[in-house]
Amino acid sequence: MRQNSLAKLIACLAVIVALFVIFIRPLAHSIRQGLDLQGGTHVVLEAEDTDIAKVDEDAMQRVISIMERRVNELGLTEPIIQREGERRVIIELPGIKDPDKAIETIGKTAMLEFKDEEGNVILTGTDLKDAQAAMNQQNNRAVVTFELSDEGAKKFADATLKNVGRTIAILLDGEMLTNPVVNEPILGGKGEISGQRDLEESQNLAILLRSGALPVKVNIIEVRTVGPSLGQDSKDKSEFAFVIGIAAVLIFMILFYRLCGFVADISLMAYTLMLLAVLKSLDATLTLPGVAGIILSIGMAVDANVLIFEHFKEEFRLGKTIRMAMDAGFKRAFTTILDSNITTMIAAAVLFFFGTGNIRGFAITLGLGVLLSMFTAITLTQFMLKLLVNAKIVESPSVYGANGFVLFDPKVEKAVK
Repeated sequence: MRQNSLAKLIACLAVIVALFVIFIRPLAHSIRQGLDLQGGTHVVLEAEDTDIAKVDEDAMQRVISIMERRVNELGLTEPIIQREGERRVIIELPGIKDPDKAIETIGKTAMLEFKDEEGNVILTGTDLKDAQAAMNQQNNRAVVTFELSDEGAKKFADATLKNVGRTIAILLDGEMLTNPVVNEPILGGKGEISGQRDLEESQNLAILLRSGALPVKVNIIEVRTVGPSLGQDSKDKSEFAFVIGIAAVLIFMILFYRLCGFVADISLMAYTLMLLAVLKSLDATLTLPGVAGIILSIGMAVDANVLIFEHFKEEFRLGKTIRMAMDAGFKRAFTTILDSNITTMIAAAVLFFFGTGNIRGFAITLGLGVLLSMFTAITLTQFMLKLLVNAKIVESPSVYGANGFVLFDPKVEKAVK
């Protein structure tokens, strides 16, 4: 029994330490990073009422959906698009090389209109089914080919029948793209838009048209760019803070709780790995507030162990055996740990559901940290302490074991005596 428990304890400690040393850095760097850690552009858009359309819930949902399609088609890496308040949308574009081009594309309202010579609107972007960049085979110029919906094709056919020999202007956001003459009726619902300087401009226009016209006017009210060097500096400082924080906690636990503190440190290593693994599996974006949440959760993870060990010591002072004191300590501490963690989870939930941007990232890391810290404290720490007792490293009702290991701070022994 003793040798079996000792072997399990050694194996458990060795596996956790090995996994921590091997995977902690690769796992931390594999989590995608926010704009404040790798640089990029932060854009704030605000919707505005016009005589044609008013800002409402449906309009804002459509704005966000259209912005997501535009940004995704630009091929940007790990963008963040989220709503703030009633009328604002925040777009974060980490690591982009040409922020001006991206801002120009996502900021356009893309109001496509076909107008006859009397200024009547024949078609709008809502009648568009598809749009693609292409090269005109006759003059080798960049164009945008388009296909209309069934209803749009009928409207366009009627309009071209009535306007043979006349012009139909194609406008984007009120600016004329081209003003071609209708040589013959267009009955198939397909056509092309000319006037682009090159194929790249045609591709950008096609993206705007495919993503659809924004339902309301949208203004860019803030643009903030974080340079790669500044992002790297933030990342380096975050890593340094993380290392200092976890090292300080590890040292504190060993100094104050000796052998129990060492067990808690091993449990803390497992906790840190689990937290990073969960963040990676959730495809979470790590930001500076998120790093702060991780560091804070590490302190809270140790707090659960501190409560357990303090109750452990209290029971031990009452003259109970090591095994009985340990069991009683875990039972007494469980209620306190549960209550404190529930209140913290409530606070994290409020921050997540009512907060925006990086505040939600902080809430996610804090909430996950609380859940995992409770799991590791109640299960992993207890499992290793039971192996420690079963291995009879600590045999007598004293803080010193048979082999000279210290279970608690030596002051506890004086209190027992």
